Amino acid sequence: MKQIKKIAIIGGGGRTGQYIVNQLLEKGFYIRLLLRHPESFPLSNPHIEIIEGDVLDAEVVTSLVEDCEAVISTVGQRKGEPLVASVATENILRAIENQPSVSTSIRYILLAGLNIDTPFDRKSPDTQKATDWMKMTFPEIHADRQKSYLILQSSQVKWTLVRVPFIEFSEERSALKVSLEDCLGSKISAADIAGFMFVQLTDDTYIRKAPFIAGI
Repeated sequence: MKQIKKIAIIGGGGRTGQYIVNQLLEKGFYIRLLLRHPESFPLSNPHIEIIEGDVLDAEVVTSLVEDCEAVISTVGQRKGEPLVASVATENILRAIENQPSVSTSIRYILLAGLNIDTPFDRKSPDTQKATDWMKMTFPEIHADRQKSYLILQSSQVKWTLVRVPFIEFSEERSALKVSLEDCLGSKISAADIAGFMFVQLTDDTYIRKAPFIAGI
């Protein structure tokens, strides 16, 4: 696999995204970070290049992805704003596919909730209950997330959709339960999410797949 030196990060100013940024910086990576409000980002580091803009802007996303070997997205739905997931996915995939000669080697790793359904799922009653709650409570957001999965399936990009349960914002690390069929736990730490997503940069196991991960 192509050596990864520079990574585009979307959602790096969010609560989960900051754990990913910190872990990547600790490992010496260069980061190109998309921020809508760069003035509020707390970190200053020579390994960070900030691009001001919105993932809903296709031109900005193209600029973000240029010369990067991987893209990580933890962008979530913003309260009271237009739907994000499917448009963001389309913009990111298009930006990757438009990169000259290297688009097939660029990794795209994105975060989603356990409510996303895939044809390979065998969800337990607890996981299905959480899925059904999301469908009933936030039907438009759920449908948009589900649409993003269908968009991923139709692309040739090396993506991995990481599905997670309730996120605890802590540095606590544990062994992970990973499954392509069901979420095997009720929570996970943000540090564990960051660690798993980092491993996917150079691991082919879950290319074009949507693993559930949970803490033990």
